[in-house]
Amino acid sequence: MSDKRVSGIYGILPADIDTADLLGMAEAALKGGVSVLQLRDKKQGYKRAIKRAKALRELTQQYGAKLIINDLVGLAVDAGADGVHLGRDDVPNLIQLRGEVGDDFIIGVTCRADAAFAAAALRDGADYVSFGAVWATTTKPEVPEMGLPRLIKARQMFPDADLCAIGGITVLNVAQIKAAGADCAAVVSGLFGADDIQAQAALLTAIWAQA
Repeated sequence: MSDKRVSGIYGILPADIDTADLLGMAEAALKGGVSVLQLRDKKQGYKRAIKRAKALRELTQQYGAKLIINDLVGLAVDAGADGVHLGRDDVPNLIQLRGEVGDDFIIGVTCRADAAFAAAALRDGADYVSFGAVWATTTKPEVPEMGLPRLIKARQMFPDADLCAIGGITVLNVAQIKAAGADCAAVVSGLFGADDIQAQAALLTAIWAQA
């Protein structure tokens, strides 16, 4: 897996939903053209998580998409996922982690609006950094809104890094995220809250491609 870039529409699957629903939503998003899917699965124990992660791994491979696991490095490695996404408070020693997982494994890090933290993460081996919440979001209401200008500033500060934007992104504003210079737009309710997930994914992907 030489291509470690994350780009385009990055779907974050709803946490802790029934497996059949999870896989149905994932496939609908992939059919609509989503290029990255993230699994957040923390509550139900390892046995169930690895089964779900492996099923998602098969699906994402069928559609040529990447699979990122939230926080659980061991699960990501065991499932053969493309990488892991670490929350602001879950970043261990990145240099050590990079040594353990090897060069082909993608490591993404949540930076919220903290440029100094992002700089350190990129220096220590992160492949992409995520900034947000760009706009207020119902998914994580406790995360402060940082606004579009700070995303534009982050792009200027890190011209060579892969930047992912998250927070309140929908079909109505995703073009602004690309215009601000982000490499990918992470969507949760803006995709999986739709009645027709495949159509919503196709719309998001088309808007992104044209923006």
